[in-house]
Amino acid sequence: MSVRRALIPLVLALVAAGCSDERQPTAQPPAQAPHFLRWAGAPQFTTGDSPSSRSADGVLVPSRSDGISLNQYTAAFWAVRGQPRSVQINYLSATGDTTFPFLRLATDDPAFVPGRGDLEPGDSVLITVTIDRDNIKVSLEPSGLQFGSPAELQIWYGGADGDLNGDGAVDDADGYIEGQLLGMWYREDAESAWTQVPATHSLSDKSFISALQHFCEWAVSW
Repeated sequence: MSVRRALIPLVLALVAAGCSDERQPTAQPPAQAPHFLRWAGAPQFTTGDSPSSRSADGVLVPSRSDGISLNQYTAAFWAVRGQPRSVQINYLSATGDTTFPFLRLATDDPAFVPGRGDLEPGDSVLITVTIDRDNIKVSLEPSGLQFGSPAELQIWYGGADGDLNGDGAVDDADGYIEGQLLGMWYREDAESAWTQVPATHSLSDKSFISALQHFCEWAVSW
C-alpha cells in the first residue's frame, strides 16, 4: 500500500506533462503579457483627418460604443483600394499649447474584409483607430482586415515622458529598457497572447514603424 501511495504523485505528474505537451508541443511555459508603457498624465488627442470623430475644436471625442468606459478615443477614415489614404493622431501637452505625434497609419491596398470578402480597386472600407488612454496601445478595426501591400503603422512613445517602467523616476533603468527591450507588440484578440513583431526603432524620434498585413491590437511594450 505504501508503494502504491508513493507512485500516485509520479503518475499524476506524468499525466500532467503529457497533457501539457499535447497543448504545447514545444513544452514552453506560456508567454507573459508585456509591460505596457503608460501615458504620463491624461492626454488629449487631435487629428485633422477624421472630422466625423472630432468635436468642433478638433479634439477627439470619447467612444461610447461599448457603453462602459470613456477612457478610449476613436478616429476613423475611409481606406480605398488603389488610393493612398492615411490618418495621423497627435496628442496635446498638459498645458494644451504644444502638439506631439502619437500615431500615423497609411495604406493604399486594403484587400479583404471579413464577412464581406475581397475588395476590388476603388472599393472602400471604414477603418477605425481606438486609443487606450491609460496605455500606449491601440486597436485597429475592422478586425481581420487584410492588405495586398502592407499598411504602415508608426507609433510614437514620447507620451510616456521617459518613465518606461512606471516607477515614477526617469533613470538608467529606463534607458536600458528603451535601448534593449522596447518593441512593437500585437495580439489578434482578447483571448490571444501578445507577440513582438519586427519594427524599425528610431531613438531620436521615440517611435516604431511596422508593416501591417492585417488588423488587430498593437502596443509599444517591453
